[in-house]
Amino acid sequence: MELTLNEKKLLAVLAPLKSAGPALLAEKLGTKEESVIQWGHLLEDRGLATVERVVTTRHHLTPEGTGYAGQGLPERQLLNSFTESVPMAELNRHPLAKIAIGQMRKKGWVAIRDGIVIKTGNDEPGPDERALQDLSGSGEGVEELRKRGLVTCDETVTYSLAVTSAGEEMASRGLDLREEAGTLTRDQILSGEWKSIPLRRYDVKKLPKKIVPGKVHPYQRLIDEMRQILLEMGFTEIYGGLVQSAFWNFDALFQPQDHPAREMQDTFYLGEKIAVPQGFEKVRDMHEHGGTTTSTGWGGRWSREKAEQCVLRTHTTCLSIQHLAANKTPPVKAFCINRVYRREAIDPTHLPEFEQLEGIVMDEGVTFRHLLGFLKEFYKRMGFEEVRFRPGYFPYTEPSVEPEVYVEGLGWVEMGGAGIFRQEVTAPWGIEYPVLAWGLGVSRIAMLQMGLKDLRMLYRSDIEWIRETPAWRPGELSCGGGR
Repeated sequence: MELTLNEKKLLAVLAPLKSAGPALLAEKLGTKEESVIQWGHLLEDRGLATVERVVTTRHHLTPEGTGYAGQGLPERQLLNSFTESVPMAELNRHPLAKIAIGQMRKKGWVAIRDGIVIKTGNDEPGPDERALQDLSGSGEGVEELRKRGLVTCDETVTYSLAVTSAGEEMASRGLDLREEAGTLTRDQILSGEWKSIPLRRYDVKKLPKKIVPGKVHPYQRLIDEMRQILLEMGFTEIYGGLVQSAFWNFDALFQPQDHPAREMQDTFYLGEKIAVPQGFEKVRDMHEHGGTTTSTGWGGRWSREKAEQCVLRTHTTCLSIQHLAANKTPPVKAFCINRVYRREAIDPTHLPEFEQLEGIVMDEGVTFRHLLGFLKEFYKRMGFEEVRFRPGYFPYTEPSVEPEVYVEGLGWVEMGGAGIFRQEVTAPWGIEYPVLAWGLGVSRIAMLQMGLKDLRMLYRSDIEWIRETPAWRPGELSCGGGR
């Protein structure tokens, strides 16, 4: 059995001691503890030593938990604040009511009848209260306190190395601890000195250490590919701030001020205000009565205060209309790939922030057929051979469609929305030509291209996943056809 020099040195030191910790062995060998553990694992693979990993968990009360250890948990303090019953309205005035009433009901200490909180008499201290006084153990009580933020856990990892009988036997036969040469000099070869030098042995069957080159994140590569495709199709990229006024995010796109998407549960609102731009009156008139167009508008009273609310943009269409308002002379071909924000519950297919691609074309004589052609060309370059369209509805386009692509194993998958901007969107800014517009979720394409089931993978710092994901070009994949 051939050992490396480091393995031999460790075995020579460990054998007389029988067992020892990495700190002592590192001191004797003049190296780091990490190196000792690494060499120990190599000896363990050969059956010459064992490496035991011991994890010790210690629990500590947080400052809040320390306070409750002396005074009792909030629910215990609240329970002790009244006798047999108390009106709920009165109990709600207690400083701890918000966090304690729910806990008392959960533990069955009280019942609520007709607005009166009544003690049940079943208020024996539970595992959490016992753990609050003694953290030496573990289990349900400590875990409950940890969930409530009253306890923190620290883990300490220690190692212990021990020599086996096979290791002792090998050490007793003697170990050659001479330094080994990994390379030979010209003089050593010419003089023949190499014949007496201990040479480091190499296993020609053993694979070399894998070299991992740097690479762009797979999701960023996809975004770059999409950007390059649109640039090659003659589009110009536009940019804009993450924070927008409700005016540009909603009102300028003819979205009514009472639309459900503008509610707090769907949109992130900020405390600041952003003044409406010059010429806002035409947008106001469009909402109230259709302005100078044939539209009747939404009716009602348009609120300037609501339009000045500050939001995290919910789509990149707000950048498109701003670009058009500043560039009214055709032709205009622009796109934006950037992040948007919506109040979504986090699950495998939804996140509160994600990337969206937005495209617009404004020119004399462009029609709905041109829009479908642009979309088919883009999706084809992304690797989707079969594309179809079905009617859709969006507040700011008419007619509107929802593009779908065919994916083997999934069937037809909806990819976004598209249409021609309504006159209510373009007329206030003096735009006289048709505007083709579309938007799609970049992450949805990424999940299809990469075969992902969980959207969150695109944002996790999973180095192994990034390393194993091949570098590909979307145009080289076959995501459609073959039915």
